[in-house]
Amino acid sequence: MALPRATSIGTGLAVAGLVVALFMSNTPNLADIRVSNPADDDIDAAERATAWQAAAVVAGISLLAQDPTIFVIGGTTVIGMAWITRHANQVDPETGRAANGQPGMFNRYAPGGDETETASGDGGLYAVG
Repeated sequence: MALPRATSIGTGLAVAGLVVALFMSNTPNLADIRVSNPADDDIDAAERATAWQAAAVVAGISLLAQDPTIFVIGGTTVIGMAWITRHANQVDPETGRAANGQPGMFNRYAPGGDETETASGDGGLYAVG
């Protein structure tokens, strides 16, 4: 017994707003995540816990309403917010590029203080060591 179409979409959007509110209250804002070290374990843990919490809320509300539209809209929002947070957590603030999950993988200067270019020679990334 699904809800009427207008009610179903409105409820789905309300659940999406609830998911966004959960991510906003349980994780740091994206600007703070992007300027922190890449692959920060604390940010990763907060994102995963929030994603599970939001998924449980979406599943619970959609099961109570017996409406798949709520589940689709809310689930898509959970996936989108989790991806946005994970992407921001991978960006190296020095280069503005993804760091492949390894903090300090691409640093401007090698540990000895001299610049060491990568084999590509593009001048954009410098290998450590």
